[in-house]
Amino acid sequence: DVQLQAYGGGLVQAGGCLRLSCAASGFTFRDYAIGWFRQAPGKDREAISCISIKDGRTYYADSVQGRFTISSDNAKNTAYLQMNSLKPEDAAVYYCAARNGISKTKRDEYDYWGHGTLVTVSS
Repeated sequence: DVQLQAYGGGLVQAGGCLRLSCAASGFTFRDYAIGWFRQAPGKDREAISCISIKDGRTYYADSVQGRFTISSDNAKNTAYLQMNSLKPEDAAVYYCAARNGISKTKRDEYDYWGHGTLVTVSS
């Protein structure tokens, strides 16, 4: 069975940092793309970063460009999202998702989803 487990969320002060992890199992990690999405209360789930594992190509939403870094460790079947200079508006439930092939930015283009991890940023 395909499983994605996102973890690493928590409470952080504005300006602080967190690293989220997405542990994957049940599929050939290198053939997939991993996307990080977030959903704040009352808002749509948005793609903030994704990576094509095979070629390492990445995408960042404008709102996180320069502050967040996505990466992967193929030996561990894990993707990461390093979040620096966090802002109160970054507070949300963060999800990781996987799709076979290259990375995409639309929610419905991903086949598998993990449970979210909550990020809270205090001002």
